[in-house]
Amino acid sequence: MALPGFEDVEAGIVKWPLSVLRIRHKDSNRLVDLATHVLEVWRGYTDEEAFIYTETNGEPHNTITPIARKVGDTYELDLTLRNNITTEEHPLGVYHPHAEYHHIKKENIGLIEVMGLAVLPARLKGEMELLEEYILEGKDISSNEQIAKHAEWVKKFLPKYSEITKENIHGILQKEIGIVFTHVLEDAGVYKCTTEGREAFMRFLETL
Repeated sequence: MALPGFEDVEAGIVKWPLSVLRIRHKDSNRLVDLATHVLEVWRGYTDEEAFIYTETNGEPHNTITPIARKVGDTYELDLTLRNNITTEEHPLGVYHPHAEYHHIKKENIGLIEVMGLAVLPARLKGEMELLEEYILEGKDISSNEQIAKHAEWVKKFLPKYSEITKENIHGILQKEIGIVFTHVLEDAGVYKCTTEGREAFMRFLETL
């Protein structure tokens, strides 16, 4: 796409769960100028239909997480649109891991997660080892306070597997953690990967 005043800069939406605008140019100064423009517009942007508010009660909500790299002789900037608005239902943030996934990931989504890699809490290592034991031995997961928070999650995914053994249980848990993490990223995206989400994303880009 071409942005007014920056027609020489290559720009496009990255197909990631989070809302990312990628801009590319051989002149790094052009990227800095465009990124500054995007940030300034985004900081003052409101779209009530998409539940994006520049501020509420005097608290600003919109910012950008940037990722910079050089590919060959071309500079790239990924501009991740962020919004920290909270509600009674989501007191940690509407665009933050939702409560149903906090047993896996409660922390903020950072640069690593934006790029599709998971930084998961260290506590999970011990919890998953214990969970493997309880699943294989048919123990009541909810009876152990260390792993009780995982009980509902296990109850939902266990029926998908016809056989769970000592050999495959570790792989199954890793796979299911990955599935949870994809939902976490979807929650963190300001614009969802849906028709409505893309239309709302384009409404913002048109203001640039």
